[in-house]
Amino acid sequence: MSATGANSLSAINHIVVLMLENRSFDHMLGFLYTDAGNVSPTGQPFEGLKGTESNPGASGTQPVTVYKIQPAVASTYYMPGADPGEGYTATNSQLFGSNTAPTPPVATNQGFISNFSYTLGWEGKENYSIFAGTVANDIMGMHTAQTLPVLSALAQGFAVCDYWYGSVPTETLPNRAFLHAGTSQGHMDDKTKTFTSPTIYTSLTKQNISWKIYGYDADPLTRQTFTDLTNLAETYFGEFSNFQSDAANGSLPSYSFLEPSWGSTGNSQHPNYDVALGEQFLHDVYYALRNSPTWNQTLLIVTYDEHGGCYDHVPPPSGAIPPDSTAGEYGFDFKRFGPRVPALLISPLIPAGTVFRVPEGSMPFDHTSILKTVEQRWNVPALTARDAAAPDVGAVLSLATPRTDDPLSGVTVPVSSGTNPSANRPSHLQEVYADLVSRLPVPDAQEGTHRPQPRLETGYDYDRYIKERLAAWKASRNA
Repeated sequence: MSATGANSLSAINHIVVLMLENRSFDHMLGFLYTDAGNVSPTGQPFEGLKGTESNPGASGTQPVTVYKIQPAVASTYYMPGADPGEGYTATNSQLFGSNTAPTPPVATNQGFISNFSYTLGWEGKENYSIFAGTVANDIMGMHTAQTLPVLSALAQGFAVCDYWYGSVPTETLPNRAFLHAGTSQGHMDDKTKTFTSPTIYTSLTKQNISWKIYGYDADPLTRQTFTDLTNLAETYFGEFSNFQSDAANGSLPSYSFLEPSWGSTGNSQHPNYDVALGEQFLHDVYYALRNSPTWNQTLLIVTYDEHGGCYDHVPPPSGAIPPDSTAGEYGFDFKRFGPRVPALLISPLIPAGTVFRVPEGSMPFDHTSILKTVEQRWNVPALTARDAAAPDVGAVLSLATPRTDDPLSGVTVPVSSGTNPSANRPSHLQEVYADLVSRLPVPDAQEGTHRPQPRLETGYDYDRYIKERLAAWKASRNA
């Protein structure tokens, strides 16, 4: 199904976005329709795996073919077993076989095993958490409907976008910045943790359109990464329990953004954390909305910020529109997208079995398509040239009468049988969050407002520090 035709967004009063972490399209959904010849039940083509795709083995050994991750074994929900390279140079290595992109940047996607082999080497020396027995070939393991029954049932039961790309070929914070602000202000890695560009939330406020950002079990990280959000009233922010009660009460805002739990024992699905916990989170988000009195006027968009170094067979396209005139780090010109990531569109106004894509030759979907959809629905001006050029997803809402069936009926949420190799180790985004809250102006005994971050070792240490620092900051604001 192509993104053309009458715009049906007027039937939607609530757009909800759940963005998870660091998984590629093939890794999560590549085998979704393989057994049906990569054609959906409605007869629409699907750019999935044939099962013959391969990468050269490490050190030029025999090619390794993609394979299905086996259910019900200890490693199932910790694959690929370590955290693959996800930054700009690592992504270049995966796509081009070199740390730098060639001219023109024609990707072959043949460097995933070699880059994972390199990553496993240095992570082992640095004592990173690696699932026992992990080898470079594990990057070619892909999930199936057996291992991801919730994600797969929703993809088959509503709409899946098989050509949705990360906004930039690099790691988390720049891609999330594109989702919230249409630009990363030239930044191409996670070293820069705060962004000063205006967000979609400021634009919505100007139009008197309601919005809210929900962390999972803490104040949302997004609040601290954008300067136009940090000092806003508490009413704009909440936790997942608040989202559940808002949905149950029919009081969700027009636009909601959901964050996962960022810790290594959380539900973000970041490699190599427990992916089954993310399946539970997705299940809970879906049913919070489905059981809401506003379900028939709701669109849920589920996606992932970036591919996280996981294999995908589709070369990311060029032709992206630079968001502004800011020079990019690493000499990047913002004219090509990142690798494909999973993207689901969920609403009772969407036919089951939909594969949703733009017409061939059109600007593809990326994270700024979410901005464009919000802007189209509530007549909000574009933030940058990137979201101005992006396609929206309104045409997917093609049903006049809301469906009443439930694609998740009878689906059992999986539970991992393995032991988390990262348990209680601080995650990268916990470290980011702790650094950000350490900068908050909290009065101290010396009548200053800043103090160095204390020594933190475990994930629990980080969670406690973040919550205590935020509580002290909020108390000082209310004093």
